[in-house]
Amino acid sequence: MDPARVDFDSIEWVQMLPGARHKVVERGGKRLRLVEFASAFVEHDWCMKGHTGRVIEGDLELEFEDRTVRFNAGDGLMIRGGGVDKHKAKVLGSGVRMLFVEDV
Repeated sequence: MDPARVDFDSIEWVQMLPGARHKVVERGGKRLRLVEFASAFVEHDWCMKGHTGRVIEGDLELEFEDRTVRFNAGDGLMIRGGGVDKHKAKVLGSGVRMLFVEDV
């Protein structure tokens, strides 16, 4: 296998939280995550992490302290971490599939 290629089909899903699972690859100080959120996913607490990624399928609503933003399939997102852009996610519809790029 070429080290530049990520074969997500060969990676097992890992349950993160109820209604959320992911596939993770780490290389060269970066983490690539394919994440699925089911309609049953509920984020009770504020997420303080930063996220950079893209919505692949579905629709997602992010509640920030001062606003609510809807993300649709094809949208990218860049959320600052450390609580600056703390947020709660809500799945709109049957589910959402996203791709995240993160520093390790």
